[in-house]
Amino acid sequence: MKNQKSINLLVLFIAILSIVGTVYAIASNQGPGEYEYKSVFGETVSLYGEGLYKHDSISMASQAIAQDYVTLFLGIPLLLFSLFLSRKGLLKGKLLLTGTLGYFLYTYASYSFLSMYNSMFLAYVLLMSASFFAFTLSMMSFDIPKLPQYFNEKLPVKFIGGFFLFVSFVFAMMWLGKIVPSLFNDTAPDGLEQYTTLVIQALDLGFVIPVSIIAGILLIKRKPFGYLLAAVITLKDVTLLTALSAMIFLQIIAGVEISMAVVAILLLFNIIVIYIMFLILKNVKEGSVTVN
Repeated sequence: MKNQKSINLLVLFIAILSIVGTVYAIASNQGPGEYEYKSVFGETVSLYGEGLYKHDSISMASQAIAQDYVTLFLGIPLLLFSLFLSRKGLLKGKLLLTGTLGYFLYTYASYSFLSMYNSMFLAYVLLMSASFFAFTLSMMSFDIPKLPQYFNEKLPVKFIGGFFLFVSFVFAMMWLGKIVPSLFNDTAPDGLEQYTTLVIQALDLGFVIPVSIIAGILLIKRKPFGYLLAAVITLKDVTLLTALSAMIFLQIIAGVEISMAVVAILLLFNIIVIYIMFLILKNVKEGSVTVN
């Protein structure tokens, strides 16, 4: 694998620092507890009041803690396991590693820009930076023109590509439905709380959704780059949607009102994307082509 040494060092750095960050966030409980705060938009927001996320809203703190659990018990083990497989020259390992690095990049970019400032800010920036460079190096390690040779012809590209297009449409409509009415009414979007802007929606509408659309179209056409994008998006979404499912669970426990339709859609998407990951990995032909 090209750039293996650099990727090894970056992945180990990400694993160690994210262990420190997630454990600290989960274990910290200092602070007076829940209190109310009036935002610049005149909205009264209930803040978490404890631990690392004491200045975040109850909704956001619950999401962050849930994501920390998923990162600690799923993301980090998957990161290290996929590194082990990639070092053995397995394409499945390279795909798993690249997709997992995509999850870490998305996660710590959102933490860096969205979470209220806290003592882990520099750690978030370091993790975002290390994830970006490791992800980039990992993407560059693939011999893209040869990628179709690694996959069985039985891979259901129309089903997988169609699912990407459908999910992209659903999330685009969901986020635009949250944003557009506030633009016409000149009000803060629902759920903005005390935050200054919609970071997750910006990342999704600006990067994730366009990449998913491109991946879906290219995969349906069996273009080489489509195989790579589809695998990376799928493996990133497995961890991310699992984190979203955990977030919903903790938000409900914290008393945050969540639409049951949203819960059902996310859980369904989570199940389907896990199945797609199984299909992709099952149809990889290891050893049929030399892995760089």
